[in-house]
Amino acid sequence: MLAVGKTILLLGDSLSAGYGLEKVTDGWPALLQARLSEKHLGYQLVNESISGETTSNGLFKLPSMLEKYHPDIVIIAYGGNDGLRGLDLNAMKSNIAQMIVLIEKNQAKVLLAGVRLPPNYGSKYTQGFERVYTSLSKEYHIALVANMLRNVDEYPDLMQADGLHPNKKGQPLIFENIWLKLLPLLK
Repeated sequence: MLAVGKTILLLGDSLSAGYGLEKVTDGWPALLQARLSEKHLGYQLVNESISGETTSNGLFKLPSMLEKYHPDIVIIAYGGNDGLRGLDLNAMKSNIAQMIVLIEKNQAKVLLAGVRLPPNYGSKYTQGFERVYTSLSKEYHIALVANMLRNVDEYPDLMQADGLHPNKKGQPLIFENIWLKLLPLLK
């Protein structure tokens, strides 16, 4: 059972699940919970992120997560796996749009956290991928972190050997990227 207070539900993939980190407490979600507690903001973070998940996985599990946690804020941090698999961008956009609608029907606020794809996917696909996030943010008037790996993914010393997942040193920077856009929603 959750503590009395407000709930932030985090739905994402390996970037939010702590893939490759020695301890889950090294990840940016743990840093977020620590800041929420330190500032006495009355929010508890529930991290339901799972490595490998796509937007379709998120859409499928969202109704049960909304019913279980009754969140005040939902952070949607999906898309990376859709992009890395070269999945249809219209389907990705539709999945996220449906998530936004479900979340708002449940009177929760939304923070959409995007990522940037490696350049080897070609400019047409990568630009289209980035437009999914910006267009949804504008269409639904929701908060957006355009690239949660900003100031992280371009520095090899902040990334794991696979070049896709941030290491422990990169996690505080991801946290700060998220925190800047989340903070206004907490008020």
